[in-house]
Amino acid sequence: MGEIIMAKNLTNQLVSKPLSQGRYFDTTKGFHLYVKKNGKKYWVFRYSINGNRHDLGLGPYPEISLATARAKAIEFRSMLLKGQEPAKGKYKKNQAAPKAITFKDFACDFIATNEAQWKNKKHADQWRNTLRDYVYPVIGDRSLDSINTNDVLDILNPIWSSKTETATRIRGRVERILSAAITRQLRAGPNPASWKGHLENILPKLKKSRRVKHHAAMPRQEIKGFIEQLREKECISALALEFLILTASRTNEVQFAKWSEIYEDVWIIPAARMKAEKEHRVPLSDRCMTILRVAKSVFGESEYLFHRGGRPLSNMAMAKLLKRIHAQYTVHGFRSTFRDWVSEETEVSGELAEMALAHSIGNRVEASYRRGDMMARRRFLMDSWLQYCENGSVSYQVIDMRRAA
Repeated sequence: MGEIIMAKNLTNQLVSKPLSQGRYFDTTKGFHLYVKKNGKKYWVFRYSINGNRHDLGLGPYPEISLATARAKAIEFRSMLLKGQEPAKGKYKKNQAAPKAITFKDFACDFIATNEAQWKNKKHADQWRNTLRDYVYPVIGDRSLDSINTNDVLDILNPIWSSKTETATRIRGRVERILSAAITRQLRAGPNPASWKGHLENILPKLKKSRRVKHHAAMPRQEIKGFIEQLREKECISALALEFLILTASRTNEVQFAKWSEIYEDVWIIPAARMKAEKEHRVPLSDRCMTILRVAKSVFGESEYLFHRGGRPLSNMAMAKLLKRIHAQYTVHGFRSTFRDWVSEETEVSGELAEMALAHSIGNRVEASYRRGDMMARRRFLMDSWLQYCENGSVSYQVIDMRRAA
């Protein structure tokens, strides 16, 4: 049989690698990848009936894709819940009715099935974490067909006014999960978590302004002192945070940055990790290059620029460091600090600033004619930003050369 190897969730990246003999299990109950001694891989769905365990083959990999095999496993689980045996496909009248599927089990399957289409791992983690913290304690062990409107209100009422953004996202996630259960005939409609025509008649309507929560940004006048404090910290999080500030990047872009993305003094972030889903080139200042050399020499080599034991930093590593120094600000807010500096301290065009932040150009006509990414002008801008972060001022006026001409 080989050693049974547990995996939190099977991914295309994992299954495509050479794997040692064993069984690699998925979050979808019973579904796993069986690797033989000769390295060949097969999809298997394992289930039990009347105490007898069965392994049902779903086909070889890569002939059968992960998505196809997982969908089949979920279909077989649904059959079991209806009293059907997957291997035979017919109803077992003399078989005891199986235990109803719980909301938690179904939600885990839903996330595992859909996370491949989500932009990044952080999104799937947000689903798992919010369900774990707010939903599972209330309905996690309840059967899908027993959940009603009062159960949904028990989840939402305690946080509807105090944590509005979180509450609205949780409601939407519960609605999607229950909608999937209705589609698969695991419960009857209507959906108790739907908003229009249902919960909107019960929960108080909140003004849109209350739902918008801006990321607290450090005033640009404080950035010099903060950079000095960061450079006194001898930790990988401090290097990563300074790199993030000097490149005006997002957390996940820096968190998962790899050496393979560095080309001399340019960092090319792949489209898969960008919010706009377009490749983004970032000019690296001299200080950014120094940070990378220090990170490699002091903390060892890894495929990631900033890591602990070869693994990328957690998405909270930089936030926790910032909280210890200035609890009132957020990591994402440094992008606003950069944008404020551009607007208030330079004569650079908004178009150039937005391109440095990897934002889409608002004017569609102008965007259609824009083929380059203004790399030379952005390099000058980022060098000026470094000088401002280190000195609190720039020794020359930062202007948009094209506009000046």
